[in-house]
Amino acid sequence: MNPTHVDLLPGLASTVEKARSLTIPKERKESLQVLIAYIQSKLDSGEEINLNFICTHNSRRSQFSQIWAQTAADYFGVPADCYSGGVEVTEFNERAVESIKRSGFRVTKKGSENPVYFIFHSDDAEPISAFSKLFDDPINKAQRFAAVMTCAHADENCPVIPGTENRIPVRYEDPKKFDGTPEEANRYDERSLQIASEMFYVFSRINL
Repeated sequence: MNPTHVDLLPGLASTVEKARSLTIPKERKESLQVLIAYIQSKLDSGEEINLNFICTHNSRRSQFSQIWAQTAADYFGVPADCYSGGVEVTEFNERAVESIKRSGFRVTKKGSENPVYFIFHSDDAEPISAFSKLFDDPINKAQRFAAVMTCAHADENCPVIPGTENRIPVRYEDPKKFDGTPEEANRYDERSLQIASEMFYVFSRINL
């Protein structure tokens, strides 16, 4: 049976298929199991599932994570709300935005300074709103959530995050180090695809 609960945009569906074919190392699966257990426990108890992906600038890895987690949740029909934030406000890095476009998402933009991007994974679902913000920005409306720490700096420098029920480190290497190099686009796409692979693995393990 096809598990799809939304019809993904055609180009995006191809990227998801590629992501799901990647091998996830055993040690990564062990880290992801904590996130799986949190989501399953909230679902089993009939509580809201709120995930806040946090990195220092909320510009690359946390944005990728929010977008792919929400897409995976919608794909598998898991009623999760995925957010992202940081400890400093910058902007959704344009290189990461271009990578998301290459993945097959449809993207529209509003504003020029720290613009808001609306990310569509389907013709039938509401867009994902993406812009750089603090982890406790009002748009991240959840009062109780899991803080998924996507970078070491934020994880080590945010000892207390109000509202957190569970703090889950799921760290990713920063593609920023390749900015301005010939490898730039490939490295951004590589990190995006890794995150897609892992988020689809997480939500595929949830029993509805």
